[in-house]
Parts: sequence; structure tokens; C-alpha cells
Amino acid sequence: MRVAAGLLLCLTCSACSVLSTQVRAPDSVVAAGADATPAITAVTGAHNDGDRIARAAAAVIGTAYQFGGADGGGFDCSGLAVYAYGSVGVAIPRTAAGQQQAAHPVTPQQLAPGDLVFFHMHGSGAVDHVGIYAGDGRFVHAPRAGEAVRYSRLDSDFYSRHFAGAGRFPSPPQDPP
Repeated sequence: MRVAAGLLLCLTCSACSVLSTQVRAPDSVVAAGADATPAITAVTGAHNDGDRIARAAAAVIGTAYQFGGADGGGFDCSGLAVYAYGSVGVAIPRTAAGQQQAAHPVTPQQLAPGDLVFFHMHGSGAVDHVGIYAGDGRFVHAPRAGEAVRYSRLDSDFYSRHFAGAGRFPSPPQDPP
């Protein structure tokens, strides 16, 4: 049973690093249940749209994990990041590894809402899981099959052991008012 569960975890988490289709989130994200979402505060010098990205991810908490999913029907980890960034008009790579490679690295001390947090879950050292930092040590992610999008803590024993770094994508240029 343990081997089967471990294999299932490996296969579902691998989805974040092996999918290669480009998916873009809709231009608007409906923040269903936004009243229940804790406030996310901005950090000076962070991604201009970081709060909106983090809120877009938080708005889909409770949505089922779906291998290859990147919309309200279900999400895998990197699909959730594509969806949240797409909600502010930023296209990012589809896989967790591609997202890490393309993002500007930030230290844990520089983390701000909307930044991506990366993990290596299978001991190989390769990035195969991603979440969206929400502030106060928490991140939103789609953990694995059988679980829904949720908050987790970076300082938890499990995620701190698997932490592989963080990254930020620049905001698109804003039109002058």
C-alpha cells in the first residue's frame, strides 16, 4: 500500500514538471468567496500585481486537483500559477521547472505576495512543485490528486525540507493614466 501511495504521489506531483502545453487564464477571475480569504498585504518593491495574483490563487481554494488542469475545473500546481498570473495578463511557462528557470530569483527574506515558491518533492533535486506566496509564511498550491487547492506554510517541517527557492516575474508595463 505504501509503495502504491508513493507512486501515486510521484506521478501526480510530476505533472507539474512534465506538462508542456501553454495555457492562459481568462482575463478576469471571479473571486468567489473572497470575503473568507484573509487580507494579503503588499511589500514595497515587490511585483506590482502580486496582491492580485495571490488573491486570484486564494479565490480558487477548495477547487479539486486535476492533472494538467489550469482553470476552474481543476488545477495542478503549475496550472494554478499559470491561471493566477494570467489573471493579471502575465504569461508564464507551463511547468514548475520552466517557471523556476524563467523567474527572477528572490531570497526567502524578499518574498512578497504573488511570488512563486518552488519545491523538489522527489529527492532528485529537480523542481517539480510550485505554489503562489500569499504572505505571512503561507502559500497557495494544488498539492496532489485527491486534495484541493489550499494554503500551506513554508515553515512546516515537510515544505521547509523540500523548499528549492523562489522567483518573481515582472509586471507588464502599465499604460499611462
